[in-house]
Amino acid sequence: MYINIISVGNKPRPDLSGLITSYTARLPSNIKVSWTYIKHGVGGLEHSMDSEAEKILSYIKPTDLVILLDEIGDQINSEQFSERFIKPARNIVFVIGGAYGVSEKIKATANRTISLSKLVLPHQIVRLVLAEQIYRAYTISIGHPYHHS
Repeated sequence: MYINIISVGNKPRPDLSGLITSYTARLPSNIKVSWTYIKHGVGGLEHSMDSEAEKILSYIKPTDLVILLDEIGDQINSEQFSERFIKPARNIVFVIGGAYGVSEKIKATANRTISLSKLVLPHQIVRLVLAEQIYRAYTISIGHPYHHS
């Protein structure tokens, strides 16, 4: 399985980057995780989001399972996350939009929109939480005690 996480904004700070890597490095070799960072668009809000959307879409294949992370998305628990996103045999693309969200093009492309929290979280924290949840989902899928330790 291949997981690509597309995130609008700067690369993570070194302190958070180490934490993110600590989770993805624990995954087995058959689960590959890559990170793609898209620079914020320039110009007005709509033009900026359209520019970001074009860059995001260039990394998405028609066969990918596209999961948009958005504060108004569906709330799911870790077991549901594992069942829906670790067990499928498709490649997965998670999209973390910019500060003002994503364009309608991205919303229409997403197979599913989920929220990691009802709270608005900084992108740096969202990346860390997503990395941890991917690792947690894997441990749930193999019955490892990490989820309840």
